[in-house]
Amino acid sequence: MSQSQIQSQPAAPPIPAPLPASTEAGSYWTKMSTAARSPLKVSLRSSAIGFAGGLISILLLASLSSWTSTLWIMAPFGASAVLAFGLWDAPLSQPRNIIGGHLISTCIGLCVYHLFGSSPMTLALGVGVAIGAMMLTKTTHPPAGADPIVVITAGCSWSYLVSPVLIGSLLIVLLALLINNLEPGRRYPTFWY
Repeated sequence: MSQSQIQSQPAAPPIPAPLPASTEAGSYWTKMSTAARSPLKVSLRSSAIGFAGGLISILLLASLSSWTSTLWIMAPFGASAVLAFGLWDAPLSQPRNIIGGHLISTCIGLCVYHLFGSSPMTLALGVGVAIGAMMLTKTTHPPAGADPIVVITAGCSWSYLVSPVLIGSLLIVLLALLINNLEPGRRYPTFWY
């Protein structure tokens, strides 16, 4: 390179100095303050559909558990019903997420339990791995994040993956398809894959 070429090149922009610690901390805490209001809309009709869907799905699963010797229900299904019937159009409420999220998270919980037993560390490991796996497979379903806790603390066998997890999540999705689509303004699911 000639001397004129070197002199004609613009100088690199200066590297900004790091913010003082007090400014970084202030900015961090400021992000938690907002004047925004909840975007959720209140509708008596939607509330009634949510009520009916939650009532019917949990009543069916609980009744099947009492009528047979098979467990059909688990606590995270209550939260799945909230999403399936209350926030039916949210991406995390779709069939892929309800069924896939519960299957993946329960499978991870069972693997962790059968490999490492039950301890605070295995509970944390199960939930952490389940969250990561659901995100990677596009099956994130927040209620399913509790599945590893359920199977590890209860010491469940592999059959728990079929009943209540697979059968229960399939029933919730089936009821969500039937109940949500009774409302003309709803279209469930918004996607399958």
